[in-house]
Amino acid sequence: MKLIRKAKSLLKCFNADQNGTVAIMLGLSAIPLLLAAGAGIDFARYNNAQTEVQSALDGAALAGAAEKDKTDTERKAIAEAAFNRNWEALGGPDLQVKASFEIKNGRMVSTAELTMPTSFMALGGVEELKSTSVAEVAIAEDKKAEVVMVLDYSWSMTEVAGSEVKYIAMKEAATALVDDLAKTDPEKVKFGLVPFSHQVYTTLPGAHVVGAGAATWTGCTLDRRYPHNVSASTPTAAAASKWNPTIAPLVGPAGCNGYVTHNLQTVDLTDDFSNLTNRISMMTPYSYTHIALGVEFGYHMLSPNAPFTNGAAFDDKKTQKYLVVLTDGDQTEYGFGPGGSRSEENGEANLEKLCASAKANDITIITLAFDLNSGPTVDRLRNCSTDPDKHFFTPDSASDLSAAFNSIKEAITAEVYLSK
Repeated sequence: MKLIRKAKSLLKCFNADQNGTVAIMLGLSAIPLLLAAGAGIDFARYNNAQTEVQSALDGAALAGAAEKDKTDTERKAIAEAAFNRNWEALGGPDLQVKASFEIKNGRMVSTAELTMPTSFMALGGVEELKSTSVAEVAIAEDKKAEVVMVLDYSWSMTEVAGSEVKYIAMKEAATALVDDLAKTDPEKVKFGLVPFSHQVYTTLPGAHVVGAGAATWTGCTLDRRYPHNVSASTPTAAAASKWNPTIAPLVGPAGCNGYVTHNLQTVDLTDDFSNLTNRISMMTPYSYTHIALGVEFGYHMLSPNAPFTNGAAFDDKKTQKYLVVLTDGDQTEYGFGPGGSRSEENGEANLEKLCASAKANDITIITLAFDLNSGPTVDRLRNCSTDPDKHFFTPDSASDLSAAFNSIKEAITAEVYLSK
C-alpha cells in the first residue's frame, strides 16, 4: 500500500509541475512503465494464488473420494473440511475463495472460485482478478492392481548412467514404487518380480520342464519352443510346450549357480512387500540379455494360468494388470523361432509378439529404455508399450529413472486408486 501511495503522489507531482516540457514528458512516460511493472507483480501473486487454490482443491477432492463406505453428503463434508485445512495453511489473508463440492456420476467434482484484490493494477482501473479451478476425482472403488516388474540384471547394468550405477538406480526406483503403492492401500496391490539376464532363474512344477524328474524344479531356463514362448498358455504333456532347462555353458562362467550367488530368482505375485523389497536389495547383475524371456515370464505371472496362479482372471474387471519392463541393452540371447531355429532375431520377434498378446489380454505394458542407444531396440520397446505417450520412458540418469517410476506410480494410482 505504501508503494501505491507513493505512485499516486508521484503522479500528482507530475501533474502539478508546470516548469517545462521535460517534466511533462517524464511524467507521461513514467505512467505506463509504472503500470507495467506493477501489473507484473500483481500477476505473479495471482499465478501463485491459483497454484495454491488448485493444490488445496486437489487434496480436498482426493480426501472426499478416497474414503470408503461413505454417503455423498459425508464425502462432501470431508472434502470441504480438507479444503478449509489446506487453504488455511496456504492462502493469504486478502484472497477470497469460495469452494463447492458435489458428486456426479460416481465422481467427486470440486470447484473453487478465487478473487484477488490487485495493488498496482488498480491504478489502471483493474481492481481484482478472478479465476475458477476444478478438481475431479473418481470415487474409490474395490479395484486392485497386479504389477510385475521385469528388470534387466545383465552385466551392462553395472555401468554408470549420469552419476550412479544403473542397477543401483533401478533398485532404488523399483523399491520406491513398491513402497509408495503399498502405503497408499496395501490391500489393493500385488507385485511380482522377474530379474532377467541371459536366462531366468525360477521354480516351476517338474511337469512343466523338459526332462525334470522331481515334482518341483528350480534352475535356469531357456524359453519354450515357438509358438508356446509367445503366449501365456499352460504347458501340456508335449515337450515343445515346456520350458527348457539350460546347461552351464549357456549361462555364463559360473553356470546356473551364478544366478544363486547374485540372488536373481523370480518372485511370484505377492503382497509381502517387505520380502519383495528385501529380495530386490540383494540382487546384483550377472550375464547377458534375454529381454523376450523376461517378458515371457512376466506375462505368465500376470496370467491366471499355471505355473504361476496368483494372477486374477484376464476378464476380471476389478483387477488392472501392469507389466513394467526395463532394459539397457539389445537382445543378445537366442530365442526359439519357427521350425526350432534359435537366433537373436527370433528373440526380437518374440518380444513383439509377446507384447501384442499381453496387450490383447488387457495388460498395460510400461517400458523403459534406460540409457539405451540402440535405435531398433528403443523402437521395439516403444511399440511394445500400451500407449507410447504415457507408458514409454527413455531415462538416461538416476534422476530421470526416479522421475519415470514416479510417473508410473501416478499412472497406476490414477487408474486403480483414484482417477482424475
